[in-house]
Amino acid sequence: MNVCSVRQSAIDRVYSKIENIKSINPKAKIALTGCILEKDRIKFKGQVDHIWPILEFEIKPKSKSLKCASLPIMTGCNNFCSYCAVPYTRGREKSRAKKEILKEVKKLVNKGYIEIILLGQNVNSYKFNFAKLLKEISEIQGNFKIKFMTSHPKDMSDQLIKTIAENKKISREIHLPIQSGDNTILKKMNRKYTVGHYKKLIKKIYKAIPKAIISTDIIVGFPGETKKQFENTVRLVKEINFKQIYTARYSPRLGTEAAKLIDDIPANEKIRRKRVILDLIKK
Repeated sequence: MNVCSVRQSAIDRVYSKIENIKSINPKAKIALTGCILEKDRIKFKGQVDHIWPILEFEIKPKSKSLKCASLPIMTGCNNFCSYCAVPYTRGREKSRAKKEILKEVKKLVNKGYIEIILLGQNVNSYKFNFAKLLKEISEIQGNFKIKFMTSHPKDMSDQLIKTIAENKKISREIHLPIQSGDNTILKKMNRKYTVGHYKKLIKKIYKAIPKAIISTDIIVGFPGETKKQFENTVRLVKEINFKQIYTARYSPRLGTEAAKLIDDIPANEKIRRKRVILDLIKK
Protein backbone atom coordinates (compact mmCIF):
# COMPACT_ATOMS: atom_id res chain seq x y z
CA MET A 1 0.00 0.00 0.00
CA ASN A 2 1.13 3.49 -0.89
CA VAL A 3 0.54 5.62 2.20
CA CYS A 4 -0.11 9.35 2.65
CA SER A 5 0.42 10.63 6.21
CA VAL A 6 -0.70 14.17 5.39
CA ARG A 7 -4.25 13.60 6.65
CA GLN A 8 -5.33 11.51 9.63
CA SER A 9 -8.32 10.22 7.64
CA ALA A 10 -5.93 8.61 5.13
CA ILE A 11 -3.99 6.86 7.91
CA ASP A 12 -7.25 5.63 9.45
CA ARG A 13 -8.15 4.04 6.07
CA VAL A 14 -4.79 2.25 6.00
CA TYR A 15 -5.45 0.70 9.44
CA SER A 16 -8.88 -0.40 8.20
CA LYS A 17 -7.41 -1.95 5.03
CA ILE A 18 -4.76 -3.83 7.03
CA GLU A 19 -7.48 -5.37 9.23
CA ASN A 20 -9.57 -6.22 6.17
CA ILE A 21 -6.66 -7.91 4.36
CA LYS A 22 -5.74 -9.96 7.44
CA SER A 23 -9.34 -11.12 7.90
CA ILE A 24 -9.52 -12.30 4.27
CA ASN A 25 -6.04 -13.83 4.14
CA PRO A 26 -4.07 -14.15 7.41
CA LYS A 27 -1.01 -15.31 5.44
CA ALA A 28 -0.91 -12.21 3.21
CA LYS A 29 2.31 -10.21 3.26
CA ILE A 30 1.66 -6.49 3.72
CA ALA A 31 4.16 -3.80 2.71
CA LEU A 32 3.80 -0.04 3.16
CA THR A 33 5.60 2.74 1.29
CA GLY A 34 5.03 6.42 0.51
CA CYS A 35 4.83 9.37 2.91
CA ILE A 36 4.82 7.97 6.45
CA LEU A 37 5.35 10.05 9.58
CA GLU A 38 7.86 8.55 12.01
CA LYS A 39 5.15 8.20 14.68
CA ASP A 40 2.89 6.37 12.19
CA ARG A 41 5.84 4.23 11.10
CA ILE A 42 6.35 3.07 14.71
CA LYS A 43 2.63 2.24 15.09
CA PHE A 44 2.53 0.30 11.81
CA LYS A 45 5.72 -1.67 12.52
CA GLY A 46 4.06 -4.48 14.45
CA GLN A 47 1.13 -4.76 12.05
CA VAL A 48 2.84 -5.13 8.65
CA ASP A 49 5.70 -7.17 7.20
CA HIS A 50 7.66 -4.42 5.46
CA ILE A 51 7.93 -0.63 5.42
CA TRP A 52 9.83 0.58 2.35
CA PRO A 53 11.14 4.16 2.05
CA ILE A 54 10.54 6.24 -1.08
CA LEU A 55 13.87 6.42 -2.92
CA GLU A 56 13.60 10.10 -3.89
CA PHE A 57 13.45 10.39 -7.71
CA GLU A 58 14.46 6.81 -8.48
CA ILE A 59 10.81 5.81 -8.94
CA LYS A 60 9.60 6.80 -12.41
CA PRO A 61 5.87 7.53 -12.70
CA LYS A 62 3.90 5.25 -15.03
CA SER A 63 1.18 6.86 -17.11
CA LYS A 64 -2.21 5.25 -17.69
CA SER A 65 -2.42 6.58 -21.24
CA LEU A 66 -0.27 8.07 -23.96
CA LYS A 67 -1.97 11.42 -23.49
CA CYS A 68 -0.87 12.62 -20.05
CA ALA A 69 2.44 12.11 -18.20
CA SER A 70 3.37 13.17 -14.65
CA LEU A 71 6.90 14.45 -14.12
CA PRO A 72 8.23 15.20 -10.59
CA ILE A 73 10.63 18.16 -10.65
CA MET A 74 11.19 18.43 -6.90
CA THR A 75 10.31 16.76 -3.61
CA GLY A 76 9.90 17.88 -0.01
CA CYS A 77 8.90 21.28 1.37
CA ASN A 78 10.52 24.14 3.33
CA ASN A 79 7.35 26.04 4.23
CA PHE A 80 6.26 24.25 7.44
CA CYS A 81 2.61 25.28 7.28
CA SER A 82 1.42 24.59 10.81
CA TYR A 83 -1.18 21.95 9.78
CA CYS A 84 0.97 20.04 7.27
CA ALA A 85 3.07 16.91 7.75
CA VAL A 86 4.85 16.98 4.37
CA PRO A 87 8.17 18.46 5.64
CA TYR A 88 8.28 15.64 8.20
CA THR A 89 7.45 12.84 5.73
CA ARG A 90 9.30 14.09 2.63
CA GLY A 91 11.97 16.27 4.23
CA ARG A 92 13.32 19.57 2.94
CA GLU A 93 13.04 20.68 -0.69
CA LYS A 94 15.23 18.92 -3.24
CA SER A 95 15.11 19.95 -6.90
CA ARG A 96 16.02 17.81 -9.87
CA ALA A 97 18.67 19.08 -12.29
CA LYS A 98 17.20 21.12 -15.15
CA LYS A 99 19.09 19.12 -17.79
CA GLU A 100 17.58 15.90 -16.44
CA ILE A 101 14.03 17.32 -16.57
CA LEU A 102 14.45 18.69 -20.12
CA LYS A 103 15.84 15.35 -21.29
CA GLU A 104 12.87 13.51 -19.77
CA VAL A 105 10.35 15.93 -21.34
CA LYS A 106 11.91 15.39 -24.79
CA LYS A 107 11.59 11.62 -24.34
CA LEU A 108 7.92 11.93 -23.36
CA VAL A 109 7.14 14.24 -26.29
CA ASN A 110 8.89 11.87 -28.72
CA LYS A 111 6.75 9.02 -27.34
CA GLY A 112 3.62 11.01 -28.21
CA TYR A 113 2.49 12.47 -24.89
CA ILE A 114 0.44 15.63 -25.41
CA GLU A 115 0.15 16.78 -21.78
CA ILE A 116 2.99 16.90 -19.26
CA ILE A 117 2.27 17.76 -15.61
CA LEU A 118 5.21 19.07 -13.59
CA LEU A 119 4.85 18.05 -9.94
CA GLY A 120 6.14 19.42 -6.66
CA GLN A 121 4.80 20.40 -3.26
CA ASN A 122 5.71 23.99 -4.20
CA VAL A 123 6.88 24.17 -7.82
CA ASN A 124 7.34 27.95 -7.56
CA SER A 125 10.36 27.46 -5.30
CA TYR A 126 12.11 25.12 -7.77
CA LYS A 127 15.79 25.76 -7.04
CA PHE A 128 16.92 26.57 -10.58
CA ASN A 129 14.16 29.14 -11.35
CA PHE A 130 10.76 27.69 -12.20
CA ALA A 131 9.86 30.40 -14.75
CA LYS A 132 13.05 29.70 -16.73
CA LEU A 133 12.40 25.96 -16.56
CA LEU A 134 8.88 26.46 -17.99
CA LYS A 135 10.24 28.68 -20.76
CA GLU A 136 12.89 26.13 -21.77
CA ILE A 137 10.36 23.28 -21.74
CA SER A 138 7.98 25.32 -23.92
CA GLU A 139 10.80 25.76 -26.47
CA ILE A 140 11.04 21.98 -27.02
CA GLN A 141 9.69 21.04 -30.43
CA GLY A 142 6.36 19.20 -30.48
CA ASN A 143 2.63 19.55 -29.99
CA PHE A 144 2.12 19.32 -26.23
CA LYS A 145 0.78 21.25 -23.23
CA ILE A 146 2.53 21.91 -19.93
CA LYS A 147 0.67 21.91 -16.62
CA PHE A 148 2.06 22.22 -13.10
CA MET A 149 1.03 21.90 -9.47
CA THR A 150 1.14 23.10 -6.79
CA SER A 151 1.93 26.82 -6.49
CA HIS A 152 2.41 28.74 -3.25
CA PRO A 153 1.06 32.33 -3.25
CA LYS A 154 4.14 33.70 -1.48
CA ASP A 155 6.39 32.45 -4.31
CA MET A 156 4.20 33.26 -7.35
CA SER A 157 6.47 35.79 -9.07
CA ASP A 158 5.77 38.41 -11.74
CA GLN A 159 8.33 36.60 -13.90
CA LEU A 160 6.35 33.37 -13.66
CA ILE A 161 3.05 35.10 -14.53
CA LYS A 162 4.74 36.76 -17.54
CA THR A 163 6.20 33.44 -18.69
CA ILE A 164 2.80 31.74 -18.58
CA ALA A 165 1.18 34.65 -20.45
CA GLU A 166 3.82 34.61 -23.22
CA ASN A 167 3.94 30.86 -23.89
CA LYS A 168 0.93 29.14 -25.47
CA LYS A 169 2.18 25.68 -24.54
CA ILE A 170 1.80 26.49 -20.83
CA SER A 171 -1.70 25.77 -19.52
CA ARG A 172 -3.83 28.66 -18.26
CA GLU A 173 -4.98 26.42 -15.37
CA ILE A 174 -3.35 27.68 -12.18
CA HIS A 175 -3.88 25.98 -8.82
CA LEU A 176 -3.21 28.56 -6.10
CA PRO A 177 -4.21 27.44 -2.57
CA ILE A 178 -5.54 30.21 -0.31
CA GLN A 179 -6.52 27.88 2.62
CA SER A 180 -8.37 30.68 4.48
CA GLY A 181 -9.80 34.10 3.76
CA ASP A 182 -8.92 35.42 7.21
CA ASN A 183 -5.53 36.97 8.04
CA THR A 184 -5.48 35.76 11.65
CA ILE A 185 -6.08 32.16 10.57
CA LEU A 186 -3.50 32.46 7.76
CA LYS A 187 -0.94 33.60 10.34
CA LYS A 188 -1.80 30.65 12.62
CA MET A 189 -1.41 28.39 9.57
CA ASN A 190 2.06 29.94 8.94
CA ARG A 191 1.15 30.64 5.30
CA LYS A 192 3.39 33.76 5.08
CA TYR A 193 0.99 35.92 3.04
CA THR A 194 -2.14 37.98 3.68
CA VAL A 195 -5.56 38.04 2.02
CA GLY A 196 -4.61 41.40 0.51
CA HIS A 197 -1.46 39.94 -1.05
CA TYR A 198 -3.45 37.03 -2.46
CA LYS A 199 -6.11 39.29 -4.01
CA LYS A 200 -3.45 41.50 -5.64
CA LEU A 201 -1.85 38.34 -7.04
CA ILE A 202 -5.17 37.18 -8.53
CA LYS A 203 -5.63 40.61 -10.18
CA LYS A 204 -2.13 40.39 -11.67
CA ILE A 205 -2.85 36.93 -13.06
CA TYR A 206 -6.19 37.91 -14.64
CA LYS A 207 -4.65 41.11 -16.08
CA ALA A 208 -1.77 39.21 -17.73
CA ILE A 209 -3.80 36.08 -18.52
CA PRO A 210 -7.48 37.03 -19.02
CA LYS A 211 -8.45 33.40 -19.73
CA ALA A 212 -6.76 32.04 -16.60
CA ILE A 213 -8.60 29.22 -14.84
CA ILE A 214 -7.85 29.48 -11.14
CA SER A 215 -8.57 26.76 -8.60
CA THR A 216 -7.77 26.77 -4.89
CA ASP A 217 -7.67 24.80 -1.62
CA ILE A 218 -9.56 25.77 1.53
CA ILE A 219 -9.35 24.24 5.00
CA VAL A 220 -12.43 24.75 7.19
CA GLY A 221 -12.57 24.37 10.95
CA PHE A 222 -8.94 25.23 11.72
CA PRO A 223 -8.43 25.47 15.53
CA GLY A 224 -9.94 28.69 16.84
CA GLU A 225 -11.66 29.62 13.56
CA THR A 226 -14.68 31.70 14.59
CA LYS A 227 -17.86 31.97 12.53
CA LYS A 228 -16.85 35.53 11.61
CA GLN A 229 -13.44 34.33 10.40
CA PHE A 230 -15.11 31.63 8.33
CA GLU A 231 -17.43 34.29 6.85
CA ASN A 232 -14.29 36.15 5.72
CA THR A 233 -13.41 33.04 3.70
CA VAL A 234 -16.94 32.92 2.28
CA ARG A 235 -16.64 36.60 1.29
CA LEU A 236 -13.34 35.92 -0.50
CA VAL A 237 -14.82 32.97 -2.42
CA LYS A 238 -17.71 35.18 -3.57
CA GLU A 239 -15.26 37.88 -4.65
CA ILE A 240 -12.81 35.71 -6.60
CA ASN A 241 -13.95 33.79 -9.65
CA PHE A 242 -12.53 30.37 -8.68
CA LYS A 243 -13.31 27.66 -11.21
CA GLN A 244 -12.82 24.91 -8.64
CA ILE A 245 -12.32 24.68 -4.88
CA TYR A 246 -10.91 21.66 -3.07
CA THR A 247 -12.24 21.85 0.48
CA ALA A 248 -10.96 19.88 3.45
CA ARG A 249 -12.11 19.69 7.06
CA TYR A 250 -9.19 20.32 9.40
CA SER A 251 -7.82 17.25 11.14
CA PRO A 252 -4.78 17.38 13.46
CA ARG A 253 -1.59 15.55 12.51
CA LEU A 254 0.77 14.57 15.34
CA GLY A 255 4.10 16.34 15.12
CA THR A 256 2.78 19.47 13.41
CA GLU A 257 2.55 22.83 15.18
CA ALA A 258 -1.24 23.00 14.75
CA ALA A 259 -1.60 19.70 16.60
CA LYS A 260 -0.55 21.57 19.76
CA LEU A 261 -3.69 23.73 19.42
CA ILE A 262 -7.09 22.67 20.74
CA ASP A 263 -9.19 21.19 17.92
CA ASP A 264 -12.21 23.11 19.18
CA ILE A 265 -14.51 23.19 16.13
CA PRO A 266 -17.17 20.43 16.40
CA ALA A 267 -17.26 17.88 13.57
CA ASN A 268 -20.81 18.84 12.56
CA GLU A 269 -19.78 22.52 12.27
CA LYS A 270 -16.82 21.56 10.07
CA ILE A 271 -19.21 19.58 7.85
CA ARG A 272 -21.55 22.59 7.66
CA ARG A 273 -18.74 24.97 6.71
CA LYS A 274 -17.49 22.61 4.04
CA ARG A 275 -21.01 22.36 2.60
CA VAL A 276 -21.28 26.18 2.47
CA ILE A 277 -18.11 26.37 0.34
CA LEU A 278 -19.21 23.49 -1.92
CA ASP A 279 -22.62 25.13 -2.46
CA LEU A 280 -20.91 28.41 -3.40
CA ILE A 281 -18.77 26.76 -6.08
CA LYS A 282 -21.83 24.97 -7.49
CA LYS A 283 -23.52 28.35 -7.95
